[in-house]
Amino acid sequence: MYGEMDLRLEEFELPEIRDDEILAKIYSDSICMSTYKLAVLGKKHKRAPQDMDTHPVIIGHEFAGTIIKVGKKWQDKFRPGTRFAQQPALNYKGSMNSPGYSYRYYGGDVTYCIFPPEAMEVGALMPFEGDSFYKASLGEPLSCSIGAMHAQYHTKQGVYQHEMGLKKGGNLIIMGGCGPMGLGAAAYACVSGYDPKLIVVTDVDEEKIRRANEVLSPEWARGHGTELLYVNTAEMTNPWQSLMDISEGHGYDDVLIYVPVPSVAELGNQVLAYDGCMNFFSGPSDQEFKAKINLYDCHYNATHIMGTTGGNNDDLIEANQLIAKGIIDPAIMITHVGGLDSVAESTCNLPNMKGGKKLAYTQFDMPMTAIEDFGKLGETDPFFKELDACCRAHKGLWNPEAEKMIFAHFGVTMDELQ
Repeated sequence: MYGEMDLRLEEFELPEIRDDEILAKIYSDSICMSTYKLAVLGKKHKRAPQDMDTHPVIIGHEFAGTIIKVGKKWQDKFRPGTRFAQQPALNYKGSMNSPGYSYRYYGGDVTYCIFPPEAMEVGALMPFEGDSFYKASLGEPLSCSIGAMHAQYHTKQGVYQHEMGLKKGGNLIIMGGCGPMGLGAAAYACVSGYDPKLIVVTDVDEEKIRRANEVLSPEWARGHGTELLYVNTAEMTNPWQSLMDISEGHGYDDVLIYVPVPSVAELGNQVLAYDGCMNFFSGPSDQEFKAKINLYDCHYNATHIMGTTGGNNDDLIEANQLIAKGIIDPAIMITHVGGLDSVAESTCNLPNMKGGKKLAYTQFDMPMTAIEDFGKLGETDPFFKELDACCRAHKGLWNPEAEKMIFAHFGVTMDELQ
């Protein structure tokens, strides 16, 4: 990335690693809306270096791969051949520098990258025991939602101590939540131990709601003791009243806002229960973004508003464990798969691309392709016919077998794995 909407696919040589660095081979990176915001803002983004026009940065921060070479300083902790996940929110000595935003040689949309010493110092490079790279990539976005739920808080009148996390046994609403991040959040809430009685997920796109019901079904949630309901607020004459009726008049103890739309934030504020906590999770690119809030309720009904961005190392460890053990299937977030050559165009056009997560495999070139289009492509391409059959066998979702198939098709070898 050289500047605003200036993303280029280029070939260059990495320098030899120093004794305090680690060389890694990258296999997958899932494209984040935050990278689109970086592309829109360029140098105006808080994590972007001011010399990116002459020293471009590597984009992509939801990446995974294997360790190739370890500098002397880290050889007692890391070894070549280890699969890894990584935490891009370094927060190193107060700096906002992060992979995918701030570094020339450290990011996800590359074939190889160099981990700088600060990544290892803060514990951001983590071994991953799962069976595929896409799962390690998606641990990071899932950890953001985990962090958001851990950061929620509730109070007791006259007790000056916050009770952290979702309200146990309470009502949770995820607004604008039928996209990939919202589905990951809903899945985590069901297995988190907070045991929400009710989870309502809102959207205004019927196709997204239909898919949500298929890939994260109310029946699955019911098996975890939670009532999960997807609703289209655009079809409600009075959204506030309808949402309150769903909660049997109680309102929602926890409200998560997953789209940066003022009217959505305002509706979320209106449906807060007594002592309800609203998290404005979806960060806008507009620095003047505003919405009306009810300060009367803040005073008399003890409602509170906060915001979180990203997760910490513990959140990512929790996400990776849930994914590796098969408790959460992050494939519910993925709707498109492509190669390294598809990243720049997909990133710059992300808001206009329907569906959920766009997963990029960085060791080969391939157009960003919707999983639901594999069947049509398979009418003339035997590989896509086989890939479509594989995904259909997994309820239409991306899966470890599909990843192995696509690697084999494009000749991606993993000889360095041990």
